Amino acid sequence: QVQLIESGGGLVQVGGSLRLSCAASGRSFSKNPMGWFRQAPGKERQVVATMSSGGNTYYSDLVKGRFTISRDHAKNTVFLQMNSLKPEDTALYYCAADSRTEYGMIYYVPDVNYWGQGTQVTVSS
Repeated sequence: QVQLIESGGGLVQVGGSLRLSCAASGRSFSKNPMGWFRQAPGKERQVVATMSSGGNTYYSDLVKGRFTISRDHAKNTVFLQMNSLKPEDTALYYCAADSRTEYGMIYYVPDVNYWGQGTQVTVSS
């Protein structure tokens, strides 16, 4: 059974930082893209940052320059370093992976076939 387990969410003040982690189990995603999406109450799930197996990255314009995605293939883990957090970053953050493509990228929800359960990030002002 494939699982994506997120950790690292929490409550932080404006301007603060958090580091999210997502550990995959059940299969290796070393040849597949992984990334992060988020969903605020009443809004659609949106891409935050994704990374191909080769290290190519994609960032939403809303987080570019503040968030950094990274991966550890040996540990089958993807990370999201979030700096200069804003209240509008408040959301449930989901880890995502696509086992159907090798060396490709994730840009949209339909590109994902494995999801984590989500970790809450709340930025208070």
